Amino acid sequence: MLSVFNAALTNDPFGDPGVYVEFKYRYAALLFDLGDLHALTPRKLLKVSHVFVSHAHMDHFIGFDHLLRICLGRDRQISLFGPPGFLRQVESKIGAYTWNLVENYSNDFTLLVTEVHPGHRITKRYACRKAFAPEIVAEESPGEGILLDERLFSVRGSFLDHQIPCLGFRLEAKTRINIMKNVLTEMGLPTGAWLLDLKDRIIRDDPDETPVRVWWRSSDRGVQERYVFLGDLRSRVVKVTPGQKIAYITDTVARGDTVRRIVDLARDADILFIEAAFLQEDVVQAERKYHLTAQQAGTMARMAGAKRMEIFHFSPKYKGCGECLVREAETAFSGHSLAI
Repeated sequence: MLSVFNAALTNDPFGDPGVYVEFKYRYAALLFDLGDLHALTPRKLLKVSHVFVSHAHMDHFIGFDHLLRICLGRDRQISLFGPPGFLRQVESKIGAYTWNLVENYSNDFTLLVTEVHPGHRITKRYACRKAFAPEIVAEESPGEGILLDERLFSVRGSFLDHQIPCLGFRLEAKTRINIMKNVLTEMGLPTGAWLLDLKDRIIRDDPDETPVRVWWRSSDRGVQERYVFLGDLRSRVVKVTPGQKIAYITDTVARGDTVRRIVDLARDADILFIEAAFLQEDVVQAERKYHLTAQQAGTMARMAGAKRMEIFHFSPKYKGCGECLVREAETAFSGHSLAI
């Protein structure tokens, strides 16, 4: 079985929230939230093409400046998505600096920022060589919840309740392409980089009669090749299954319709990253601060049918006792505790 993404928390569960999602077979990555990013190397950050910000509290957004500094002077674009007020918050960050010499840069770093509202969204462009002056790109009313729909993956968002609008996210690969290596061997075909081209052709749904170049290096380092029709490979070597699914839920209270929204985002997720700030014995404090308990997190993960759960955003009051939160969440996830 082929996983498209590697996903991991950007910090330990007591640190700033965030998840770094790296494409396994491409030089590309996504970020969910922009807390402290210093644990990520510049090389990792330069892979990032899209950033999804749940809300702009400091522990979710302070890393914007670090990302901006790493990317300045490079020809690249990063797309950011955030909740109502996000454009003003990005402009405030940018406006804190002086940009009088940037027109002399030979490269032009660009931010494409989308502010998401229920039912509509606004996108502006900020180009470095124009001193990041805002340019409206689009005002649109897209399909319900869809933030990004790319050839290989999509990202959906839903509003949660942190006393302010806060976005939860669901990342889904369009397809999962599994290569049956035993059949390759039977056909006398090697594994190798040519399989990336095969997967791209399958995702594009190219015609069966399309020739696929199979190539490999022989023992004398020369390149050998042969061509096989795509239809033969598709029918014999490839098994296409539903795409990998990752959900990211943080800074919300488990109340009313929000529970349904969380479960919907996390439905059948291969990995659910979900905050677990408090123990259930402190549920009153959790509700007052608009956060989840570990029991609530585990229960909703089970309700959603998530395959794996990873909890984070632990309150500092539990320093030295993080395993208590993990144990409570895992107990609920396994079905031994049902209340939320």
